[in-house]
Amino acid sequence: MATDKILLAFDFDHTIIDDNSDIHVIKLAPNGKLPQSIQDQYDDNGWTEYMGTIFKYLFENGINQEDIRTCMHEIQLTDGFEELFEQAKSDRFESIIISDSNSIFIQFILEKLNLCEVFSEVFTNPAVFDDNGCLTIKHYHTQDYCQLSTINLCKGRILQDFIEMRKKEGIVYSHVVYVGDGSNDLCPGLKLENQDFLCPRKGFSLWKKLNKKKNVQPEIITMKAGVVDWENGRDIKKLLDTL
Repeated sequence: MATDKILLAFDFDHTIIDDNSDIHVIKLAPNGKLPQSIQDQYDDNGWTEYMGTIFKYLFENGINQEDIRTCMHEIQLTDGFEELFEQAKSDRFESIIISDSNSIFIQFILEKLNLCEVFSEVFTNPAVFDDNGCLTIKHYHTQDYCQLSTINLCKGRILQDFIEMRKKEGIVYSHVVYVGDGSNDLCPGLKLENQDFLCPRKGFSLWKKLNKKKNVQPEIITMKAGVVDWENGRDIKKLLDTL
């Protein structure tokens, strides 16, 4: 079995890109904001259903596929990630994305940034434009086994399943480096082993969770992986240089 590869697993919003793609698309709404009747629906439904309602509203107000593509193309790569991804192109690394965004947003942005070839897999909520041209979205999966994750996406399970699949194919990673920012990035962090690293973005919700007292977040006590904070892609590149 090959054991020299390093797996780099990335969140997307506020990690690879320095923005939240779901929030950014709202600028396409009339006057750049949603009516209160739609905002109120988030309280009744999950985020994925909420985004589906937003996409329908945008479509009803004349927003088409090219408008959404142009909107996504405005979003910038996070500082230092250009250098990081140049390094990630090496045969030493395999890179994947695990994101609660959607496949269309990620595709549009990776195409604009010329990063499609960097990633072997993208795990996210599937989205398509229907026959009328309205963007639609579905759950990646529906789960009830992880209390740390949303019902539509358990990043820890996705990461575990991917590592197990690669193992069956003869690839065992010497290290796994998981890079994220949000609370839903804690679950995959808890799945990592002693030789692995969880990289929370400084000042964001995952970093805040990890820096709370252990008795507030008792599950963090079981974390085996090393924790390396980051502010830009160069911080993660420095970690990779040591492995």
